[in-house]
Amino acid sequence: MCRVLMVHVSGFYAWLKEPLSQRAQDDERQTELIRQAWCESGKIYGYRKLADDLRDLGEQVSENRVARLASLAGILAQIGYKRRPGRYGGKPAVVAFNTLDRQFEVDAPDKVWVTDITYIKTHEGWLYLSVVIDLFSRRVVGWSAQPRMTTDLALQALLAAVWRRKPKTKVMIHSDQGSQFTSREWQVFLSQHNLQASMSRRGNCHDNAVAESFFQLLKRERIRRRTYPTREAARQDVFDYIEMFYNPKRKHTNNGMLSPVDFETRQQKLNEAGV
Repeated sequence: MCRVLMVHVSGFYAWLKEPLSQRAQDDERQTELIRQAWCESGKIYGYRKLADDLRDLGEQVSENRVARLASLAGILAQIGYKRRPGRYGGKPAVVAFNTLDRQFEVDAPDKVWVTDITYIKTHEGWLYLSVVIDLFSRRVVGWSAQPRMTTDLALQALLAAVWRRKPKTKVMIHSDQGSQFTSREWQVFLSQHNLQASMSRRGNCHDNAVAESFFQLLKRERIRRRTYPTREAARQDVFDYIEMFYNPKRKHTNNGMLSPVDFETRQQKLNEAGV
């Protein structure tokens, strides 16, 4: 066989002893690391975040290499979902000025929060979720889940944020023009807790893009991968996503591939060091 294929006999036996090249062995080893990192993310990370995970492990890999190995192994990121066409919102209301004006980059925590409401389908009916996000780190600092979309839903999320963060200076809180955020109860709460209202222009979701982006992540990475028999089961899963994964672990490109908690911790250490 060696004579017909014009292969040296010594080379054939060397191949039998070590059939995989060093490159192929590295591919195999790193593919397993990629698969492990992907599974630990809940099978949602794409090649960029997977490459960053491998670098954290001390591997010297490029994003292109990780993309190639992930593609060959059938490892894919979760893709987005399009919003159904239709009309949203009711009649115009008296609203606050759009003070934020899409200035989503903030240089310190507890200067600007954004808030919004979404809904989650269960076999018992809808569960409504309100969140409050700090623009500095993209951390969810407060949230509330209730069976009805009332002003109390939004207020409980904001109360949780105030209780958790205890801001010492005035905080801008940006929302859309929903009735929950234009109610008298909402305005009274803001004035009592040194919060400044800012609201998106009517029908312009891009003015509150950070909150919209979080809801897209939540639904893509968790909610649309589950079937919830009860509202309580959905609420527990939201708790797990926000408190156990998104805040402490999920890498965020806006934070230099650090989780919101890690980003805030690093900034706090830099401030203490006077950097």
